[in-house]
Amino acid sequence: MKVYQRLAQAFKAEGTQAVFGIMGDANMYWYSELDKLGVELVEVRHEGAGLGMADGWARSTHKPGIASATCGPGTTQLATAFVVAARAESPLVAFCGEHPTNDDGYNQRFDNRGFAAVCETGFVRLNSPESVDDVVRKAFYMAQLESKPVMLSCPMDIQQKNFEDDDAYQTSATILPKRASGPDAESVKRALELITSAKRPVIVAGRGARWSGAGDAILKLAERSGALLATSLMAKTWLAGRDPFHIGVSGLYATKTAINLLQEADVVIGVGASLNRYTTEHGYLYPKAKFVHLDTKPHVLMGNARSSDVYIQSDAKLGVEAIESALAQQNFKQVGYRTPDVKKQLVGHLADRAEFPIEDGKVDPRDVVTTLDEIVPANMSLLTGSGASAGFSNILFAKERPIVMASHFFGCIGQMMPAAMGATLASGNKPHVLVDGDASVMMHLAEFDTMIRHKMPLLIVVLNNESLGSEYYKLDAHKMDKMLSVIPTPDLGAVARGFGGKGALVTKIEDLQKAAQEWVANPCPMIIDARIERAVVTLPYRRIHYGRDE
Repeated sequence: MKVYQRLAQAFKAEGTQAVFGIMGDANMYWYSELDKLGVELVEVRHEGAGLGMADGWARSTHKPGIASATCGPGTTQLATAFVVAARAESPLVAFCGEHPTNDDGYNQRFDNRGFAAVCETGFVRLNSPESVDDVVRKAFYMAQLESKPVMLSCPMDIQQKNFEDDDAYQTSATILPKRASGPDAESVKRALELITSAKRPVIVAGRGARWSGAGDAILKLAERSGALLATSLMAKTWLAGRDPFHIGVSGLYATKTAINLLQEADVVIGVGASLNRYTTEHGYLYPKAKFVHLDTKPHVLMGNARSSDVYIQSDAKLGVEAIESALAQQNFKQVGYRTPDVKKQLVGHLADRAEFPIEDGKVDPRDVVTTLDEIVPANMSLLTGSGASAGFSNILFAKERPIVMASHFFGCIGQMMPAAMGATLASGNKPHVLVDGDASVMMHLAEFDTMIRHKMPLLIVVLNNESLGSEYYKLDAHKMDKMLSVIPTPDLGAVARGFGGKGALVTKIEDLQKAAQEWVANPCPMIIDARIERAVVTLPYRRIHYGRDE
């Protein structure tokens, strides 16, 4: 067989179900073989979007997403998506073509290794026919063990050589270490000393805890220790429907009520959350607290390079279970934060009641979010973008859902539409909702065609203020010409219909209710263009740029 055939067999054996990318001279033979093996080939309109889809697949499943690009310009299109995936710690394998090894004058020659390095991406190169199995296995091993994107660079001429070995491919699973073990007894003992002496403990659960299935254990520990339950932004609304003392996101997207309560914490138990400077709001949220930190990594520094008081390397589920069990053996149980007064404070605390003028033909973005949260059933997943509009989504959405995925990795807009598409396909094409800004959606609007071709039941709701929102408010706060950031957009609902999908333009909440209900009744590719009022400023931006906290 040819090397490209063995490459395809190896990817299939590693569990590859779908590949996102665009074929070209340097990957089309591999593509052809994957098609014969039953792998879904998702031909996209931009290579970077394809990698973004693989990133969404990886983030939603915690299993390797697969992308591909041809050599030269196909590969260079991946730059931003590579960095985003690296910052998101997404396990990805990108099959990238490379110019022939015997042709240094090839028009599309490019230094793939150097490119991968500056994109914070792992690199593995196919150097000979005999190394096929080794390099594929290594790429998948690195992606999963280090939870990062890995470029597998495959020169065109080597792909066409003969592969002589007919032994069965041995997958990366044969060399990957087993699941992280539970905590050591000494670490648990030190954690117990802090927890049993605390009067106002808080648990901050992250996506690592969700991936490990630690939910029930966290709820038991919160009840026993008297802790408030918060999440990182990456685990937003997780467990919210199961605990009346769930306080929302820890960080800038916390409400004023939450901030006031969290500032009184004396012990914080971080579970599968990095406790970075955003989650701790640069230390502002927990000024006097001591920290117990559980993570699978050997050690993780918190925000501002601070180390936790007790660090426990452990699988999240096993670690929390061990701590809760040890507390039970001591017959320890306290009320802590879980009082009727605190419970009363949390009723409706997510609501934003500040008043703003609303022009005719515009809707309040807060009403858009709360209306969607009410209409879209809890069994449908949610993705939210970055930029100014994220301040509405990341506070006001309250329902616990199978997946709630936020952006913010690398601080760039435009990445969540591809990620939402990848997450949708990873779920087996179950309905998903993406809420993002107009500038973000416009970046990859061509991929709505990909949604149509693959019949993705994805609803894209555009919080459309026809501007670069972040810049609009920053310019305004600095008394500069904010209109420089205003960019008119077409009716995106009509654009969606032009692509062959469904679409609606929303200028009043009744329009949104009708369109959202229509989509819920028949999930399909759809864009709702909600024309929001720019005068309504998110709570985080009111804090940062206008010195207001109401």
